[in-house]
Amino acid sequence: MAQNGLNESLLPLLIPAGDEDEASTATRPDKLPSYIADHRKRLRSRFMEGGATAMPDYELLELVLFRAIPRQDVKPLARLLLDTFGDFNRVISAAPARLVMVKGVGDAVVQELKIVEASAQRLMRARVMNRPILSSWDALVDYCHTAMSHRETEQFRILFLDRKNVLIADEEQAKGTVDHVPVYPREVVKRALELNASALILVHNHPSGDPTPSQADITMTGQVQDAAQVLGITLHDHLIIGKSRELSFRAQGYL
Repeated sequence: MAQNGLNESLLPLLIPAGDEDEASTATRPDKLPSYIADHRKRLRSRFMEGGATAMPDYELLELVLFRAIPRQDVKPLARLLLDTFGDFNRVISAAPARLVMVKGVGDAVVQELKIVEASAQRLMRARVMNRPILSSWDALVDYCHTAMSHRETEQFRILFLDRKNVLIADEEQAKGTVDHVPVYPREVVKRALELNASALILVHNHPSGDPTPSQADITMTGQVQDAAQVLGITLHDHLIIGKSRELSFRAQGYL
């Protein structure tokens, strides 16, 4: 297995992905030590045979880090990232400015993590864009969790639907602090008119993990609904995304 405390003066900490091919290191004096090479081979085999469900977070994170750091034991860094941010999802979605504060994280590591995050969001988004959203509700909720549940500050998104309730646009309108995001109902409705949208779904996250709406959330939602109704635009729902669950204003009787 990989060992901690590898001499950093002997092995460079960061080698950007794509600059070095691991397969070519066998002919180099600074080639990957056999115990690290064997460990990487075992992890990759286990992933291909059993998938991600067979691996704990730190091993899955190691797989991601292999490309960013081709010739060093990455287990200590994987564990440090998990200790810092809490779990795999929070590591992947952490802001670059916070990631580089972790010892051993540089541009190559940040790039690999952000590629994984962007890929996950794009895959989930493809399941809901240009499709009737009310019949793809579970996919929509999954996408919102992927995009928002692990953010450390509040984000407000608007999903714009056409007359057949097909999702035609998904836009981030505002970012805020850990417990507040500014929302202006007039701007929400104005954007809906620009897109010729017939219906809306509001979505925002609670970084605390608890999706219970605040009084400000309830008041703002009512204001958006009133402004939309005047122009014949339907507000289908307002989703608040927590860490492991979501709250629907429609289901809870707020709309």
